[in-house]
Amino acid sequence: MEPVSSKWNGEKAFDRGAASDLWRHTLSQIPTTFGRLVFLSTLRDPNTGVYAHYGFAQRVGDDAADEALQQSHWQCFSEWLAFSLEEQKADLDLYLSGIDSDKRTILETWTRSKPYRNLIPAKAMEIERRLYNSDLETLLELLTVVHGVSSRDRDA
Repeated sequence: MEPVSSKWNGEKAFDRGAASDLWRHTLSQIPTTFGRLVFLSTLRDPNTGVYAHYGFAQRVGDDAADEALQQSHWQCFSEWLAFSLEEQKADLDLYLSGIDSDKRTILETWTRSKPYRNLIPAKAMEIERRLYNSDLETLLELLTVVHGVSSRDRDA
């Protein structure tokens, strides 16, 4: 079996074959940690918390897929939290550069509707949630200045 990257080694034991398969075929294709967070969070059912990825589940089974996706989401989130603000900014800049939309529009939408809050794994502790949200809000404030996004507060 191919070894799992050290950044994906978790505390909780789970099917390493499924995790390795997930990394090799899917997550390694996403160039940013923030992008992996976005991707993994979209695979979680907002009503049940169950993760589903049809193609992956066909290879490893529903339960193994849910477990590997859940664990990978947690590990990706932990990796993001361990980044310095400078590393987070670089990762977020790279993520944004891969989106085929106007950055000002994206930043205005994120500032208004805060979709990044839906990227947090369910098992995150409150202190981790606060740190993540604080970091993202700091980065958004910086990026809105860099990209010339007007703030409603400044217009008041």
